[in-house]
Amino acid sequence: MSEKYGKRLKKAFESIDREMFYELPEAVGLVKNNATAKFDETIEIALNLGIDPRHADQMVRGVVSLPHGTGKAIRVAVFAKGDKAKEAEAAGADLIGAEDLAEKISKGEMNFERCIATPDMMAVVGRLGKVLGPRGLMPNPKLGTVTNDVAQAVKDAKGGQIEFRAEKTGIVHAGVGKASFTKEALNENVSTFISAIMKAKPSGAKGTYLKRVSLSSTMGPGLKLNTAILAG
Repeated sequence: MSEKYGKRLKKAFESIDREMFYELPEAVGLVKNNATAKFDETIEIALNLGIDPRHADQMVRGVVSLPHGTGKAIRVAVFAKGDKAKEAEAAGADLIGAEDLAEKISKGEMNFERCIATPDMMAVVGRLGKVLGPRGLMPNPKLGTVTNDVAQAVKDAKGGQIEFRAEKTGIVHAGVGKASFTKEALNENVSTFISAIMKAKPSGAKGTYLKRVSLSSTMGPGLKLNTAILAG
């Protein structure tokens, strides 16, 4: 298997120029063509930003709805009671509860990718900060995950909305679709994601904001994108 994998990757590397800065449509085409694994590979983007996230005025964080979704099934947990719990269930939430859900999470049951809460549940959710925080799952009003409109929040999460957050090194990673998507759909998703990053430029960012951008598939080589055009 390793020999077969080696041949496949070698062929993929031969089809690209590691030193070239590609225009987005060409990069998407090459990454899609090189995604030849036996599963539907995720198309991933990495943006190296000219920021220092250790400073509050240089943090990059937000949400963006990709026009064609991510191709990934998202499991959503909702902290709510009464009618709000019923609304969350009707919208398709996977886990719904209050103190009982908090207890499960505190014991390590974390089989979800998005966590939503109504404002009145934040006293309960707040106690889970040490568990949810490091995983980027803590509900946040700025991200629309602390809200009374739980139905819309659940629909957004399942419909292709993704959260982004810069790491300590100033890099933002995200999955922006699947190799099975059309080139047009991937182009639109990538463009939408980059636009969201540009709009999220913090006040404290100095110098070049969008330094490097690369596109790859789960098992394929990365391609560098022409940031001059992307930033424009």
